[in-house]
Amino acid sequence: MDELTIPGTLARAAEEFPEAEAVVDGDVRVTHAELRERARRAAGAFVGAGIEPGDRVAIWAPNGLAWIVTVLGAMGAGATLVPLNTRFKGDEARWPLAKAEVRLLFVEDGFLGIDYPGMLGLDGAGVVSGLPALEAVVTLNGPARPGVRTWDEFAGKAVPQTEADARAAAVRADDIADVLFTSGTTGKPKGVMCTHEQNVRTYRAWTGRTGVRAGDRYLIVNPMFHSFGYKAGVLACLLTGATMVLQRTFDVPETLRLIEQEKITVLPGPPTIYTSLLDAPGRGERDLSSLRLAVTGAADVPVALVRRIRAELFPQVVTAYGLTESSGTVSACSVDDDAETIATTCGRPIADVEVAIVDEKGARVPAGTDGEVLVRGYNVMKGYLGDPEATANTIRNGGWLDTGDRGRLDERGNLTITGRTKEMFVVGGFNVYPAEVEDVLARHDAVAESGVVGVPDVRLGEVGRAYVRLRPGRNVTADELIGHCRERLANFKVPREVVFADDLPKTASGKVRRVELRARP
Repeated sequence: MDELTIPGTLARAAEEFPEAEAVVDGDVRVTHAELRERARRAAGAFVGAGIEPGDRVAIWAPNGLAWIVTVLGAMGAGATLVPLNTRFKGDEARWPLAKAEVRLLFVEDGFLGIDYPGMLGLDGAGVVSGLPALEAVVTLNGPARPGVRTWDEFAGKAVPQTEADARAAAVRADDIADVLFTSGTTGKPKGVMCTHEQNVRTYRAWTGRTGVRAGDRYLIVNPMFHSFGYKAGVLACLLTGATMVLQRTFDVPETLRLIEQEKITVLPGPPTIYTSLLDAPGRGERDLSSLRLAVTGAADVPVALVRRIRAELFPQVVTAYGLTESSGTVSACSVDDDAETIATTCGRPIADVEVAIVDEKGARVPAGTDGEVLVRGYNVMKGYLGDPEATANTIRNGGWLDTGDRGRLDERGNLTITGRTKEMFVVGGFNVYPAEVEDVLARHDAVAESGVVGVPDVRLGEVGRAYVRLRPGRNVTADELIGHCRERLANFKVPREVVFADDLPKTASGKVRRVELRARP
């Protein structure tokens, strides 16, 4: 079996670390050998359900053993993963399901109190209009109902194991492993296509740089629908033989309990996780001495915070930078870097990946000079699903990925991100694209136009602020507009504040100048 595939990675982990714990999910514990067997049986169910190589399978569920087994089973059958954000509302989920022509959707009923099939628009007859490719919805935990099968019903038609194993062995390194949807500054979210080889090579490099290793006990609280939880979490642990300890949502007391009980050594996440832990009541009553390594993202991290994390929680802290279009990773610091380098840069490009900083004419600029950040290497996506025009606009001649970020390289090759060309902002580790929020605001009959920007927030790093101009003669409160957004958007995208304005700054072509809005009170 090809070790540059995810099924091959799973097989190797089972052979090298058969008795080591692979997954701890509440009271359930499975070894690497047991995880592979569960995934093999799941692959047989996918083949029995008629899934062919290249078919797309979606999962809309929280972190859990069922998520991992479902995904590894689907990939063992040659399918392509389409993960969905558990905070999505129905309309947000319908777009990737339609664009990717997903054949099977797996959900967990009742997570966060949500009826996922119902939110999608499943009618009493079990039909979802507008999704002709969707053949079935399978619940990982709930009862059957019209249009929704149980896992046992789905698995009941599994093919013989030899047939499923042959399918897994036929998966190739250059097959598309996953399509992760990421929003753009305009238009609908785009599906980023990455191969098995891209994922495996990228996270071999990531684990090599960050120092995740066999014997580590890795708390995966980053959601697995995101590359941070899925690729830098599940895949990184399979590649190294580390143990995945799963937490469904970040909750400080529960995180502290798990660290102590499970002897957690590795806990990656956005900076807000570490500030929450540092300031948590009762932290001193917990034995957190097992903690070894923190890995955080490209958000600005004060040097004082890095030093405090090192002094009070983790001996080793590293920072990294990536985007969905780069298989999730571009650069990373190493555990040997000093506190200032870790806090003020995103480290050096991972092995066999290049970063160039260029001016508006595409010419490289000297070290220490700001410019556009371009990336080239095996980690650059194969393209956007069904969107050659957007692909051509993003991947330049020579295979250079236009990240949409601005930054600089120092004399040692360390990358610092200094701004975002595409005006995205990051709320608690999740990307928010202003155009998507503005589109939802525009659907309110009182709103003439709006501009959404990110503003600093102590806990989440940034949150959204919406500047809104109302239509003449219309009235609406800020709370009403926030509620309007909350009904239609994942919570992290909802503006925390609405500022009403008589006018909004515009470009010559009439577009709202968000950069000027950021300077407003």
